[in-house]
Amino acid sequence: MRYKDLFIDFDDTLYDTYNNANIALKETFALFRLERYFPDPQAFFDAYWTTNIELWRSYAKGEITRDYLIVERFRRPLSTGSGLEVTEKLCLEMSDTFLDCCSSKSGVVAGAHELMDYLRGRGYRLHMCSNGFHEIQYKKLAACGLREYFDTVILSEDAGANKPSPLFFDYALKVSGTRREETLMIGDNIQTDIRGALNAGIDALLFNRWGIDLQESGITPTYVVNTLDEIKEIL
Repeated sequence: MRYKDLFIDFDDTLYDTYNNANIALKETFALFRLERYFPDPQAFFDAYWTTNIELWRSYAKGEITRDYLIVERFRRPLSTGSGLEVTEKLCLEMSDTFLDCCSSKSGVVAGAHELMDYLRGRGYRLHMCSNGFHEIQYKKLAACGLREYFDTVILSEDAGANKPSPLFFDYALKVSGTRREETLMIGDNIQTDIRGALNAGIDALLFNRWGIDLQESGITPTYVVNTLDEIKEIL
């Protein structure tokens, strides 16, 4: 067996963060009665996702803080509404509601439980590697029933650095007691998961859930799959 340890991203690799968050966002929109300010709810949802993706990209690079992200990802889309006074208090209230709604969702990516059962059966040690917020990730792990599979849960807030920083991966190797040459990183994000692992001297498997153009990205993963089930053919 070439690898003994697997670093596995959580959000949108195993846990269906995008679809769970969409449900939670609609619930939050309704709870705050935002239809009073947005005649077209989709306009708010689109603004949220555009902002959220941009902010998480900056957060991964260490350019912004967690507190800034939490407020700003709601301040910007709310500011596109009509007649709404957008305060920090409102943004924080919406964030708390949204995260509570989101972290209670149990949806996983197709084949997630089956893959984890398979990897466990093959004797791999499994380590979750995530940039997500500490308390939220543990709630999501409990909601979707994946916690029991992981030998180690490694979060950026504990590491003091986000993926793709080499500091994150150095911390992950130390905490999990793994060796670089015997470890494989599995994730859906070409930058944080794949580039980060490769730069840290760790092989990387891209779960190409989003149809990334690898030639355009300039990054060459060690392996590429389009579904979680295909990972079984490699491991």
